Amino acid sequence: MKRIFLIMALVLIVLTSACALPYPNQAPALNQGLPAPGFSAPQPTQVNNAPVSTNPAAAILTDQQSEKNFIPGVISGEQLKTASDPYPAPAATEPLAPAATLPPEPTATLAPEASPTSTLEAEIDTITRIAPYEPHTGEKTAYKDWQKWPVLPAVSQRAREIYQSGLAKGNDPSRFSKIGDCQVIRQYFLGYFDSDNNEWRLGDNFSKYKETLSQFHGSYFRLSMSVRTGFNVASVLSAINSDPKVCKGGETPLDCEFRDWNPSIALISMETWTENRPTAAYEGYLRKIVDFALAHDVLPILATKADNLEGDHSINQMIARVAYEYDIPLWNFWAATNPLPSHGLEGDGFHLTNGTSQLTGDGLKIGWNVRNLTALQVLDKVWRAVR
Repeated sequence: MKRIFLIMALVLIVLTSACALPYPNQAPALNQGLPAPGFSAPQPTQVNNAPVSTNPAAAILTDQQSEKNFIPGVISGEQLKTASDPYPAPAATEPLAPAATLPPEPTATLAPEASPTSTLEAEIDTITRIAPYEPHTGEKTAYKDWQKWPVLPAVSQRAREIYQSGLAKGNDPSRFSKIGDCQVIRQYFLGYFDSDNNEWRLGDNFSKYKETLSQFHGSYFRLSMSVRTGFNVASVLSAINSDPKVCKGGETPLDCEFRDWNPSIALISMETWTENRPTAAYEGYLRKIVDFALAHDVLPILATKADNLEGDHSINQMIARVAYEYDIPLWNFWAATNPLPSHGLEGDGFHLTNGTSQLTGDGLKIGWNVRNLTALQVLDKVWRAVR
């Protein structure tokens, strides 16, 4: 049993990997909309969901100390060299006891224990795939041609039924939840829409989205219990990753988020996945997240990712397949960034390009700006279609 427990713990550590690479550690230039992720700005003591800066010239959303809790610290190689050994060797002057000569013990024959690999293979074999929901009224294009899907989703009759069923059971129509990793943290994703400088940010488009901005005010910058740097599709399903200051014993981050916020819509965007782990494992966990949302009559919106770290776009195709089979909305973020310079990505091929957060003109050549604008457009389209 002890060995099995250790194996399970190791598997959990592997699953809960950090976002692929750290953001460039640089300070924001004057008038930039957001600080470069990784930049250490002063940390004010501030209550959760407090108003953010409304100065258009800076428009910086500073990090919250509360979000640093439960994020593992990074130890550099130099620190490791100088770190004290928790199990020091005996001092040189300490006499060593002579080794005792013991008779050889008989070798016990033990049944082979399940390895992490065999456990994973068994898990993949038990993925429950469903036939496409009928009548299928959402995206008609086959999921294998997901690159041809539009950025903004087709909203199916089933999506309307899920949303309306949730409202009938008490879900809050003014709240949405975010489920994601480092590319969903509120300092860079949607958070500034809870400020009062959106007219400057959106320009002529402000009036078009004013109602949606007002409808979900308070959800944009809120600290979600199911978002954290390093999260992946497996992390949000494990109670070990929950914030004990907010979550009850045994609650997973998803349990905690839905109980604490009572959303009517859930935006699910998970870029991070552990290198060399099969896409099928990602799919199994993603389906569990979707099933969880549907069990609570919360409308899930899935999102493709801008990167292709796996090399064959298999994760995006799988995400499209899940959205197609469940007949739920898909935000095809990949299609929005693909035409951008360098596909909207930094040189590492993962992190989005960053700059002044003005969502008009040349600002829409920047990956983060396109991410925030298209996410707002998705919320606007889906909410107007299902309300």
